[in-house]
Amino acid sequence: MTPPPDRRAFLRAAGLSAAALALTACDSRGPREAARLLRYAERKNERIERALVSHTSMNHGSPGARIAGDAFPSYHISDAVPVWDPAMRGAWRLEVGGMVARPLTLSLADLQRLPRRTQRVDHFCVEGWTAVAEFTGVRVRDLAAMAQPDPKAGYVDFESFDDGYHESWDLESALHPQTMIVYGKDGRDLSPAYGAPARVHSPIKLGYKNTKYLTRIMFLPERNGGYWTNAGYEWFGGT
Repeated sequence: MTPPPDRRAFLRAAGLSAAALALTACDSRGPREAARLLRYAERKNERIERALVSHTSMNHGSPGARIAGDAFPSYHISDAVPVWDPAMRGAWRLEVGGMVARPLTLSLADLQRLPRRTQRVDHFCVEGWTAVAEFTGVRVRDLAAMAQPDPKAGYVDFESFDDGYHESWDLESALHPQTMIVYGKDGRDLSPAYGAPARVHSPIKLGYKNTKYLTRIMFLPERNGGYWTNAGYEWFGGT
């Protein structure tokens, strides 16, 4: 008996179907029609991904896989590794705002005093590789409980000081119990290579959705794209 495909395999198959549809359209009706069909396919894929996200299933890292440590690839869009310079910018703060009843401004020490969680999880890159890390931080849902978002806020944007990088998420994924604002990795403070002083990380989103070098978390009524999604990557970016 053939086992049913797992979630990632199913989505890959869906993506290939969308690509095949677009290529057919290119041949017959030109690239403008193909772009419209791709947008249609992405909307269909997003519905499937939203339906498949389970807020009760938890990722604990691939069984048998070792923590990647310093072999965990690092990434940024600035010419050099972004480093927060307090002499130039003042003390680092994380702002939580937008459509909230109680806007927050938190120092790193403030974050570290909040209930902390440590989780061993997979990190999924859109390029196909997976690495395991142990992250320590605060759940976004705990920050949201403090800030009290408006019921009309259906999206969350994570902004950084890495040359304007940001990515917006659906609210449900941001409030997943494994979506965290991370300030520690593998038992040590988060280093600049991996997004210090703090970053967002969740095993339910592809790597490019996990904004590093975080400065603001904004609750919004509408999605506002992102660095890579504005360049054509899938907006939902689920795993």
